[in-house]
Amino acid sequence: MSFSIDQFQLAGKVAIVTGAGGRGNSIGRAYAFGLANAGASVVVADINGEGAKLVADEIAAAGGKAISAQVDITKPESAAAMVKTAVDAFGGVDILVNNAALMAELGSLQAATISLDDWNRIFNVNLTGALICSQAVVPEMRKRGGGKIINQTSGGAFPAASVYGISKLALVGLTTTLARQLGREKINVNAIAPGNVTSDAGRALTPDDSPFIKFLEMSVAMRVRGAPDELVGSLLLLCSAAGDWITGQVLHVDGGWVLRP
Repeated sequence: MSFSIDQFQLAGKVAIVTGAGGRGNSIGRAYAFGLANAGASVVVADINGEGAKLVADEIAAAGGKAISAQVDITKPESAAAMVKTAVDAFGGVDILVNNAALMAELGSLQAATISLDDWNRIFNVNLTGALICSQAVVPEMRKRGGGKIINQTSGGAFPAASVYGISKLALVGLTTTLARQLGREKINVNAIAPGNVTSDAGRALTPDDSPFIKFLEMSVAMRVRGAPDELVGSLLLLCSAAGDWITGQVLHVDGGWVLRP
């Protein structure tokens, strides 16, 4: 079969994006819009129910198909309700984007002094939350003969130099494990590792005049920062038939910050 650009289309697919309604200019919002523009029906999920509804309404006003769901990804019953919302509205689930995470809220917590309560809170959201949501969608993906799970890791995990980075490196381990265990069921599991993104959260954590941005300016091969929309092309590759033979991979989208063979 020869390649066709239509392989990137998602008409008839149902996607859930977590963490898609919490902040105005966010990666989650860009992902939800990108999936809708490619033809998918999208469940915009966030612990901030009002924010999720706002994004879903924006997508619908632009001609896309979207609904919202309030979810606490650390609670299995909440993730199950999110999946039920998708099934009731659109008939199933084909795509899960585990985008929800704690980042800007963490500040500069030090591993040598972090409390176990803070440590557990970070891992409950950034790692266990992705596991819980994946467990919730896999039965529905099996019913549809396969699916795509995309986990949001970070360039900051390579190598991990913060507690946030540790949680995101652990998420890579979950990605490869699920990919190995679900691959024969035609469920692809991959990850995207963004670089420094001009989302509201990204700018709050690393302002343009921060020492970290100055460091990146000396080390990144191309542009130091990218817009949330610049991650969407990679997402569509991993979500669509164009990426059917890709699993267990981390796709770095960072202007050449992390250079890997």
